[in-house]
Amino acid sequence: MPIWGPWEFSWAWFLTASLGLWWYWRGVFRMAPEERPPLWRSALYVAGVLAIYAVLQTQYEYLALHMFFLNRIQHVAMHHLGPFLIALAWPGAALYRGMPGLVRRIVDWRFWHYPLLVLQQPAIGSILFVGLVGLWLIPAVHFRAMIDPTLYRVMNWSMVVDGLLFWTVVLDMRSQPPARVSFGGRALMAFVVMPPQILIGALIAFSDRDIYPYYDWCGRIFASIGAIDDQQFGGLNAWVPPAMMSVIAFLLVINALRLQEEREERLSGPSHEGGISAGDWTGR
Repeated sequence: MPIWGPWEFSWAWFLTASLGLWWYWRGVFRMAPEERPPLWRSALYVAGVLAIYAVLQTQYEYLALHMFFLNRIQHVAMHHLGPFLIALAWPGAALYRGMPGLVRRIVDWRFWHYPLLVLQQPAIGSILFVGLVGLWLIPAVHFRAMIDPTLYRVMNWSMVVDGLLFWTVVLDMRSQPPARVSFGGRALMAFVVMPPQILIGALIAFSDRDIYPYYDWCGRIFASIGAIDDQQFGGLNAWVPPAMMSVIAFLLVINALRLQEEREERLSGPSHEGGISAGDWTGR
């Protein structure tokens, strides 16, 4: 197989990615020109879908099955980068327009409303976001997931779905309502998940023993990288990129708050008696 071909083909991943792209572009072209998302948002959506697809349905998956640090890069793409880009693209309206009628009726089914309200509560969403990462990194759980095809699929799907649930709340740039969480709550969500992820990565990176024997058991693809070095690189990958993305998300939320305050000032007029506006502390 060429490098862009799947190591193990999955109809579920293939259809999710291909239909997601097809419905999105179909929906964009069904919109009136003034309703269409800007090109940069569409580019972010495509990049997010492709980032997830690239680590799951190309030969990269074989490498991630044989090196811990590459497995961590895979999970960063599934849980952070891909869902982050998709959420920032805010593709819901275009996807909905492009879906067939039957799929839209399923999406509109009120059954989905209540689980999402629970799973996207700030506290629950933040705990799940960090907790699932920690769960799959427990050595015994990680070993079992890597040798059990069913559990391996559950692990990968949980990473992608949880990433989308979390980032679509944090990166909702609207004010509340219609956003479910206030700007302050979203900024707090982006911040509170950072220290636990740093701690998890540091515990792995600074361990002086091999805590993930699966990769010795299956054989490392790069023989020159030993178990401890592989673990250290993997710990850094579990530590640095997620922390950086949390910082970026925090700054994006603060910027959205500033823009919202400026819009409200323009609507209310030039004067703001006794209040403190975003322009007062940004210099704008």
